[in-house]
Amino acid sequence: MSYSSDAAKQDNQYYRDLFKQAERLTHRAQSAEYKALYQQLHFYPLQPYLDQQRLIKTMHINNANNINEFLARYQGTPLDWPLRKQWLTYLAKKNYPSLFIDAFKLNSDAKLMCYMYKAQLKTGVPAQEVLPLVTDLWVVGKSQPKECDSLFEQWQQAGYRTQEVIWQRLTKAADGGNHTMIPYITGLLEPEQQYLGKLWHSVRRNPSYVTNLNRFPQQSVRETQILTYGLNRLVWRNQDLAIKVYREAKDLFPFSTEQHQLIEQKFALALASKGHQSAKQWLVKVDDSLQSGQVIQWRISQMLRDDNWQSINQQLAQFPEHVKETLQWKYWYARSLIETEQSQSGNQLLTELAKERHYYGFLAASHLSQDIVLNDQPLVISVQERQSILQSDSAKRAFELFYLGRPTMARKEWNHWRKSLTKRERLVAAKVANEAGWYDRAIFTLAYEGYLNDVDLRFPLAYQETIVKQATKNQISPPWAFAIARRESSFMPDAHSGAGARGVMQIMPATARHVARRPVSTRKLNDPEQNIALGTKYLKQLLDKHNQNQILATAAYNAGSSRVNRWLKETPTLAADIWIETIPFKETREYVKSVMAYQQIYREKTNQKESLFAMLIAMEI
Repeated sequence: MSYSSDAAKQDNQYYRDLFKQAERLTHRAQSAEYKALYQQLHFYPLQPYLDQQRLIKTMHINNANNINEFLARYQGTPLDWPLRKQWLTYLAKKNYPSLFIDAFKLNSDAKLMCYMYKAQLKTGVPAQEVLPLVTDLWVVGKSQPKECDSLFEQWQQAGYRTQEVIWQRLTKAADGGNHTMIPYITGLLEPEQQYLGKLWHSVRRNPSYVTNLNRFPQQSVRETQILTYGLNRLVWRNQDLAIKVYREAKDLFPFSTEQHQLIEQKFALALASKGHQSAKQWLVKVDDSLQSGQVIQWRISQMLRDDNWQSINQQLAQFPEHVKETLQWKYWYARSLIETEQSQSGNQLLTELAKERHYYGFLAASHLSQDIVLNDQPLVISVQERQSILQSDSAKRAFELFYLGRPTMARKEWNHWRKSLTKRERLVAAKVANEAGWYDRAIFTLAYEGYLNDVDLRFPLAYQETIVKQATKNQISPPWAFAIARRESSFMPDAHSGAGARGVMQIMPATARHVARRPVSTRKLNDPEQNIALGTKYLKQLLDKHNQNQILATAAYNAGSSRVNRWLKETPTLAADIWIETIPFKETREYVKSVMAYQQIYREKTNQKESLFAMLIAMEI
C-alpha cells in the first residue's frame, strides 16, 4: 500500500471500514472472521492497534512473550503505554515482581511507582536504596492510592517520615493542595507543633484569619510562612485590610527578602486589578527583578487611566531596559512622545513598529496612515520532501488516525513523530498537515519552531465555506468569525477547555443551549458546521447587545457581557486602544488584541483592504 496524504485520504476508506470491523472483534481474535479481516489489513498503518487491543483484552501470563515483544517494538510510541500500564498492573496484582521490573518504565503514575518500589524490595534491592525514593511519593498535597499504604508504612517504620517531611506535606496540602487532608497531616506533627497545622487550616479556609496577629504567638519562621500565604490571599478580598495587617506585621515577623518581594508583587497586582487608589505606589515598589509582564502591564494601564501624557512619558522612560525592547512599550512611548509635542521622535518609533505583523504594529501603521504589512514568507517544500516525510510508520499512523476521525490518538502519534524529526522536517510536516486539512497541527508546529512568517499556514481559511455562509447569514464579518475561531481553537474541531467550552469556536454548553434554545450535545458541539453556526449566531447576539461595537462584543465573547458592562461603568470614556490596554482581565485583554490583529490579517487575506485599525484608533469607548 503506497502512502501519501492525498492518496491515503482518498484510497484507504475501504481499509478503514475493515479496520473498524476488526476492532469490534479483537476479543474474538481466534475467530475466522477476525483472522480474515486481520489478513486484509497486513499493510494498513493502524494494524498494530489491533494487536494492542487484542493483547489487552486477552492479557495472561502465558502471553508474556508476545506482550514484551510488542512493547519492545513500539517502545515510546502511543501504542506502548496503554498496553504497558495494563500489563504492569496485571503483573503487580499477580505477584510477578521480576517481570514487573523488566517491563517498568519511569512514569508519573503513583500507583505504578509504588508497585515498582515494592517489586524492588521483594527482589532483594536494599531498603536503604529504595525507601529514600518513597519520600517524594508521600510529600504531595493529595491522597495517594491505597496500593501505596503498605509501602508508606514500611517507609515510616524505617524513620523517613520526619517532622520536616510532615511539614513539607502540610505546606503542599495547604498551599494549593487538598485542604481536607490538613487535619490528618496535622495529627502527625509533634503536639507542640500541631497548632501550626490548625493555623494553616484556618487561614486556608478564611484568609481574614490573619487579621488577628495574636494568633501567631511565636512570630516564628513557620508562622511567617503561613502569614505570608494568608496575606497574599486576603489582598484579593479586602485590599485595605491586607495593607493594614502587613504594615503591622512586617517589622514584627521574620519575613525573608523573598517573602517581602512576593507580598509586594502580589499586593501590587491585586490592587491594580481591583482599581485601588494605592495601586500605583505599590506597582512602583515592585523590585526590578520581579517586574513580570503582569506588573509591567498594570503599570502601563494605571498610567493610561490617568490621562496625563507628560507623566506617562516620564514614567515610561524609567522602565527597565528589557521592557523597552517590547512592542507594547515602544507603542505607548511613541504615543506619549506625540502627545507631548515630540512628534518627530514618536513617529520614528511608530515607523519602526509599523514593520511588525502584530497588534501594536497595525496600530502604529494606522497612526501613520500607512498600509498594513503582513511580511509573508511562504514555506516552499519540494515534491521529494513532501513524499519522504510520510514514509515513517509514525507519520502514517498519525494521518490515518486523523482521517479516521480519532483526533486525540492522532495528536499523540503526531507528537511522538515530531520528536524524531529535524527542524526542516517539522516544517515540511506542518505544510503537509495544512494541505490535509489538519490545521491545528500546522499552526502549533510553526509556532513551536518559531517559523512565523508563512501567513497562509498560520492563518488558514479553514472551514471557509461554513464560516462565510454562517457569518453572512448572521450578518457579521467573516474575517471576525475566522479570527475568533483561530484564537479560540486554532481550528481544532474537538478542542475543549477546562471550563467546558468545546469545538472550533469554543462554545460553552450553557451558551449553546441559550443560542439554540434547546440542549446541544457534546457530539454536536464537536461538529465544525454546527459549532460554527452556533458561534456566529452568538457573536451576532453580542454585537447587538453592545451597540454594534465589535471590540466590546469580542471582549464579551471571552469574559461575558456582564463583566464588560461592569468595566464600562468603572472607567471613563477612553480611546479604544487605551480601553483595550486597561481591561482588568489579562486573558481578555490579550484575547481582544489577538482577535483584532487576526481579523486584520483575515481581512487582508480576503481582499478587504479597509483597515480595521484605522477605525480602532479613531474610536472611543
